[in-house]
Amino acid sequence: MDYSKTLNLPQTEFPMRGNLPEREPEMLNYWKQQKIYEKRTTQVEKPKFILHDGPPYANGDIHIGHALNKILKDMILKYKSLRGFNTPYVPGWDTHGLPIEHAAIKILGLNRHELKPLDLRRECKDYALKFVDTQRQDFKRLGIGADWDNPYVTLRPAYEAKQIEVFGEMAKKGHIYKGLKSVYWCTSCETALAEAEIEYAEKKSHTIYVKFPLVDDKKTLPVGINAENVFGVIWTTTPWTMPANVAIAVHPELEYAWVESQGEIYLLAVELIEAVAKDNKLENYTILSTLKGADLEGVVFSHPFIDRESIIVLADYVTLEQGTGCVHTAPGHGPDDFETGIRHGLPIINPVDHAGRFTAEGGIFEGMLIHDADVPVIKELAARGMLLGKGKIKHQYAHCWRCKNPVIYRATEQWFASVDGFREQALQAIKDVQWIPAWGEDRIHNMVADRHDWCISRQRVWGVPIPIFYCTQCNEHVINDITITAVKNLFRQEGSDAWWAKDSSEILPEGFTCSHCGHDNFRKETDIMDVWFDSGSSHAAVLEQHVELAWPADLYLEGSDQHRGWFQSSLLTSVATKGIAPYKAVLTHGFVVDGDGRKMSKSVGNVIFPQDVIKKYGADILRLWVASADYQADVRVSNDILKQLSEVYRKIRNTFRYILGSIHDFNPDTDKVGYNELLEIDRWALLRLEQVREKVTKAYEEYEFHLIYHTVHNFCTVDLSSIYLDILKDRVYTALPASRERRAAQTVMYEIVNTLVRLISPVLTFTAEEVWQHMKQEQNMPESVQLADWPIAHDEYLNADLEAKWASILAMRSEITKALETARRNKVIGHSLDADVTLYANEKVFTQLSTMEKEWANILIVSKIHVVEDTEKAPDNAYQVEDMALSIVVSQAEGQKCERCWIYSDTVGKMEKHETLCSRCNDVVVKL
Repeated sequence: MDYSKTLNLPQTEFPMRGNLPEREPEMLNYWKQQKIYEKRTTQVEKPKFILHDGPPYANGDIHIGHALNKILKDMILKYKSLRGFNTPYVPGWDTHGLPIEHAAIKILGLNRHELKPLDLRRECKDYALKFVDTQRQDFKRLGIGADWDNPYVTLRPAYEAKQIEVFGEMAKKGHIYKGLKSVYWCTSCETALAEAEIEYAEKKSHTIYVKFPLVDDKKTLPVGINAENVFGVIWTTTPWTMPANVAIAVHPELEYAWVESQGEIYLLAVELIEAVAKDNKLENYTILSTLKGADLEGVVFSHPFIDRESIIVLADYVTLEQGTGCVHTAPGHGPDDFETGIRHGLPIINPVDHAGRFTAEGGIFEGMLIHDADVPVIKELAARGMLLGKGKIKHQYAHCWRCKNPVIYRATEQWFASVDGFREQALQAIKDVQWIPAWGEDRIHNMVADRHDWCISRQRVWGVPIPIFYCTQCNEHVINDITITAVKNLFRQEGSDAWWAKDSSEILPEGFTCSHCGHDNFRKETDIMDVWFDSGSSHAAVLEQHVELAWPADLYLEGSDQHRGWFQSSLLTSVATKGIAPYKAVLTHGFVVDGDGRKMSKSVGNVIFPQDVIKKYGADILRLWVASADYQADVRVSNDILKQLSEVYRKIRNTFRYILGSIHDFNPDTDKVGYNELLEIDRWALLRLEQVREKVTKAYEEYEFHLIYHTVHNFCTVDLSSIYLDILKDRVYTALPASRERRAAQTVMYEIVNTLVRLISPVLTFTAEEVWQHMKQEQNMPESVQLADWPIAHDEYLNADLEAKWASILAMRSEITKALETARRNKVIGHSLDADVTLYANEKVFTQLSTMEKEWANILIVSKIHVVEDTEKAPDNAYQVEDMALSIVVSQAEGQKCERCWIYSDTVGKMEKHETLCSRCNDVVVKL
């Protein structure tokens, strides 16, 4: 007889191989057809949890950083949904500004100077919307649940209208002004930039020591010294800024000296004399006199090659780190210089146009690009005998975040939001927010505390225009409730293209006049708003206008660079208009790097594309990668890491597969066994399950997803596969199908799978759904795991005595298993069921073992076990476990092997009808 047919072997349709790349799209279709997201987010009786999506730029395919960000958000929302919250998620895209315009011009080969504004805007809009669709499909493929049919897009009329309203409210409260300032300027993109649009990279620069001839020493030179051949000496890394020099700054508290060398006298900081002499090969120098910087105020030098005076002014920012202690001051090309210029009434000279070419104020350099002017300036200085020395230096320098070219400071008239006007409110709002991790609070606090103004104007056309009108008669700007309402209503109806399509008279109401002079003819501002003002208005444009959402958001979640970007711009617009932050909590994640911790680069060849990972492994492997990492630091990814994670996934999947197969004939509505009827090891398994549930729940609540990964992985591979499910096999395979002991095991396995599938569903969203569809469903269970409830707590499963007892049992099991492995290597046994184990123990251990002597054979998966009191009786070749006072002898089990259960028994061969079965199996087969 083929006794294998009498075994309760696992039966399942749940496949061993995930084949996720093929199976996941089927699951996406199922969710779409069944409207699972809609069912999850339309339960109005539930409290809301709102995670507001930070909009990615719609200017290319998604990268691995996008995947990290969106998966983190999805895991949180799916967990909160299972916990009983209504979690609507409206995804968004940032579609204005330099990122889009730059990409569109580059890829489409456009010349923006030859295009009419509306034509260029049309091309940018088409380009942006194309990538909105591309990115949307990629995000869907990651398993992200969202209102994909109704996202927010910053170029939509309703969004733009709300943004105008935010701007108007800030202007009404006096936070918007126009002024001349030295701001970051990208000559390639031809626009001003905000601090958030600056990144630093290494740059090689010329360094020069420049001599400024003395005009009036103000009686600071030693008596008897001739004023000829006397110079102030500055050091700079930007020779091209020399045409804008109007002053030399010194620190009032530093000590300076008149130093003579080689027939010339130089003004230098005392502590830097030796370094300057070494750099410029000044031999046999003599210090003629010393004085404080404050004594030098008002000393007059002449510009080295322009007919202009350069006066000494005092400044606290002068340091002794490099240079001469005398700082080249060009108010048109630096923020500190600019403030110094305003403070001392210096001329603000900016001899550079928007494209980075010298204007007529640049003198002999007119028409030259500033980045080409360093060498000509140096040559001019040398020809005039004003170049003391030169060199080169590598240093960190500001670059444009989009075109990656070096930027400059340029004094121009710009529109600003005055952070000074609401800084204290902003700092208090920061304190009222939960920052995760906690260091985020200090980071954004310091940034806001040190910020005075936010340059919000850009000299481009692809964006939301600054809604300002200028009177053509008096040239004063006009902004009030009437103008803001007119522009807002127009944009809501026609979009911001109308600003360029219509004349001022078509926008403003009939009869509108200038509040300054009464004139009725106006021109429009040509600048657009900073793209960070666009996205920073999203809390109002999205949370207030989507009825399913709520303001403020419960959570913002983006990369750590957004402390200076979206987190900050959102905070500033919100505090300026409402007085509080637009979010209750902010969570940040690090950047994605390769397996060696290096930044990803196409040139290096270490880029991992999410699309490639999905094609090879499936999206659930990417999701597992996100959960496995401590995302608060930089997150590593490589092909090796993904391969390892696919092995971890396989173990988790096979755990589900085995359990589903083992409960194929179990009806949870009718076959469950009560807790008190379970075997002790079953109760231990439920104890461990409850501990896992508690730990995983806490990890979700605290956003520590890597703890979920490790907890679930260890539970599946150790507690289940290596212990509980291994021990269960004999009971599940060989007992009568409906016996109490088998139903007890199935009851626990069903509880495990029913709990575990919910615990992992926010992470392994596709696999959890697949498991759910293969499970035997209890009455009233929802059609999708996404619509289920979070597993409830079972305090009754937690038993300290049971935990301590089984900790001791499993520790012994581990040691005895080592003895079995040794016996297997020595060819004493093959399978563990071939073994007869004798345990020699002291009195205490013997008592513990003997109370469970019948269970130990099953726990160890051996045929026979004997417990002997007194370790002295153990033979010399016994396996010793000294710290347990235990000796172990493994031998080949006597009797014959049962064909059905594989256990050796003396009863095999003595059964009347089934001679090859043991008595236990015989009794079962007879009853089948």
